[in-house]
Amino acid sequence: MASIAARRLAKELKEIHAEGCPVGINLLKADDFETWWFSIEVMGESLYKNEAYTLQFRFDAQYPISSPAVQFVVTDGHQAPIHPHVYSNGHICASILGNEWSPVLSVTAVCVTLQSMLASCKKKERPVDNDRYVRHAPDNPKKTQFHYDDDT
Repeated sequence: MASIAARRLAKELKEIHAEGCPVGINLLKADDFETWWFSIEVMGESLYKNEAYTLQFRFDAQYPISSPAVQFVVTDGHQAPIHPHVYSNGHICASILGNEWSPVLSVTAVCVTLQSMLASCKKKERPVDNDRYVRHAPDNPKKTQFHYDDDT
């Protein structure tokens, strides 16, 4: 891991331990500077009330210049939320993880943005191209060139 990435992640982890995470977000595991796991739950009234999901963040040596690879964890015990911007394999079509990424964004800021994305959802449904995408998707969602055509 490049020293700039390690320094930045150490700073973010220190802040999380000192200040805690925003409401509805919990750090589950951060044993190294390569992969972190968070739980995320939408607070208040929403289509996702009482549902919790696990997010995986994978960092490369260019973090924070490049975005982390972020996806919902999909295993026998976990599923991705049913949402128009979340594929059933856990990949997330969100511009802040792609062309609108900024090094000023933090891991917790990404979690809050995804929490807000879920909270504002009006209808639980998968992306229209879910089946095709999942069949051909790379393991790393950062290798997908998503087309962002929806602000909701």
